[in-house]
Amino acid sequence: MKAEVFLPEDYRPAEDEPFMNDRQTEYFRRKLNAWKEELVDDSRHTLEGLQDTTRNIADVADRASEETDRSLELRTRDRQRKLVSKIDAALRRIDQGEFGYCEETGEPISLKRLDARPIATMSLEAQERHERREKVHRDD
Repeated sequence: MKAEVFLPEDYRPAEDEPFMNDRQTEYFRRKLNAWKEELVDDSRHTLEGLQDTTRNIADVADRASEETDRSLELRTRDRQRKLVSKIDAALRRIDQGEFGYCEETGEPISLKRLDARPIATMSLEAQERHERREKVHRDD
C-alpha cells in the first residue's frame, strides 16, 4: 500500500516536474474519482426522477413530450455509463503505472490534454492520426 500523497488544494501538474510523479498521479486519481462520483450521483437522481414521473398523462401531446424527455435522459445516462467505464479504466491505468502514456506510441500525453480529458489514452497527434484513418475507412 502506497503512502498518502500530500496534495495542496491549488496544485496543478506542471511540465517542469517529473512526468507522472506521485503528486501528478494523485491529482489525476482525485480528479477521476470526483468526476465518477458526479456521474453516479446524476444517474441516481435520474432514476429517482424517472420513478417519480411514472404517471398516466391523459394528453397525447404531453405524453409524447414526456416520452421524448425520458428517451433523451436515458440516452444521456447511457453515455455517462460508458464514460464511467472509461474512468474506471483510467483509474486502473493509474494503479498499473500506465496512466498518461499514449497506448499507440508509448510517449507521454501532454498534461494539458490529460487535465482537459483525463480519460485520454492517446496523445493528440496519435488521436488525430487515428481519427483520420477512421474517416478514410468510413468513407469507403
